[in-house]
Amino acid sequence: MSAIKEAINTTTATNTRTGTFQIIVFKQGDEEYALHIDQIKEVVITPAITRMPQTPSYIKGVANIRGNIIAILDLEEKFNLKRSQGSNTENNYTLVVESDDLKMGILVREVPNTLNIGASDFDESVGIINDVNSDGNYIKGIVKYDKRLIIVIDIFKVIDQEMLGSLKKTGVA
Repeated sequence: MSAIKEAINTTTATNTRTGTFQIIVFKQGDEEYALHIDQIKEVVITPAITRMPQTPSYIKGVANIRGNIIAILDLEEKFNLKRSQGSNTENNYTLVVESDDLKMGILVREVPNTLNIGASDFDESVGIINDVNSDGNYIKGIVKYDKRLIIVIDIFKVIDQEMLGSLKKTGVA
């Protein structure tokens, strides 16, 4: 996992110096979340998901995406978020994230948007809120965009050792 952290820190440091960076914005519950664009390989329509036994409820199962079997994660359930009013129960899109150690999908209900963000619109949140169940703080910061607040997360910090162990048991990590 140290290679992942190093790559993210290098990318973030480089982009912060240049003044702008790109994020992919998606809804989870009633809130907007974002990932740095470098953490996302592709966005696909969610394929059929096969449930795997003895995995946490937020790991919905595995799916075949372009010939690769990957674990599918529901962040709404992982973060214990209330589903947004009027949202359908089907997850329409999957964000495929990939590192040297891991490849997985994140369920989203709407087509994600790409935003170019200036460094002045990004407020680093190191230590604002910590998840007591997680090894590190996965919230990288808050983006102030128009009248919106967008929570930027580091998906590889969301994946704690327990989740990584569950994914390895399924044979997809």
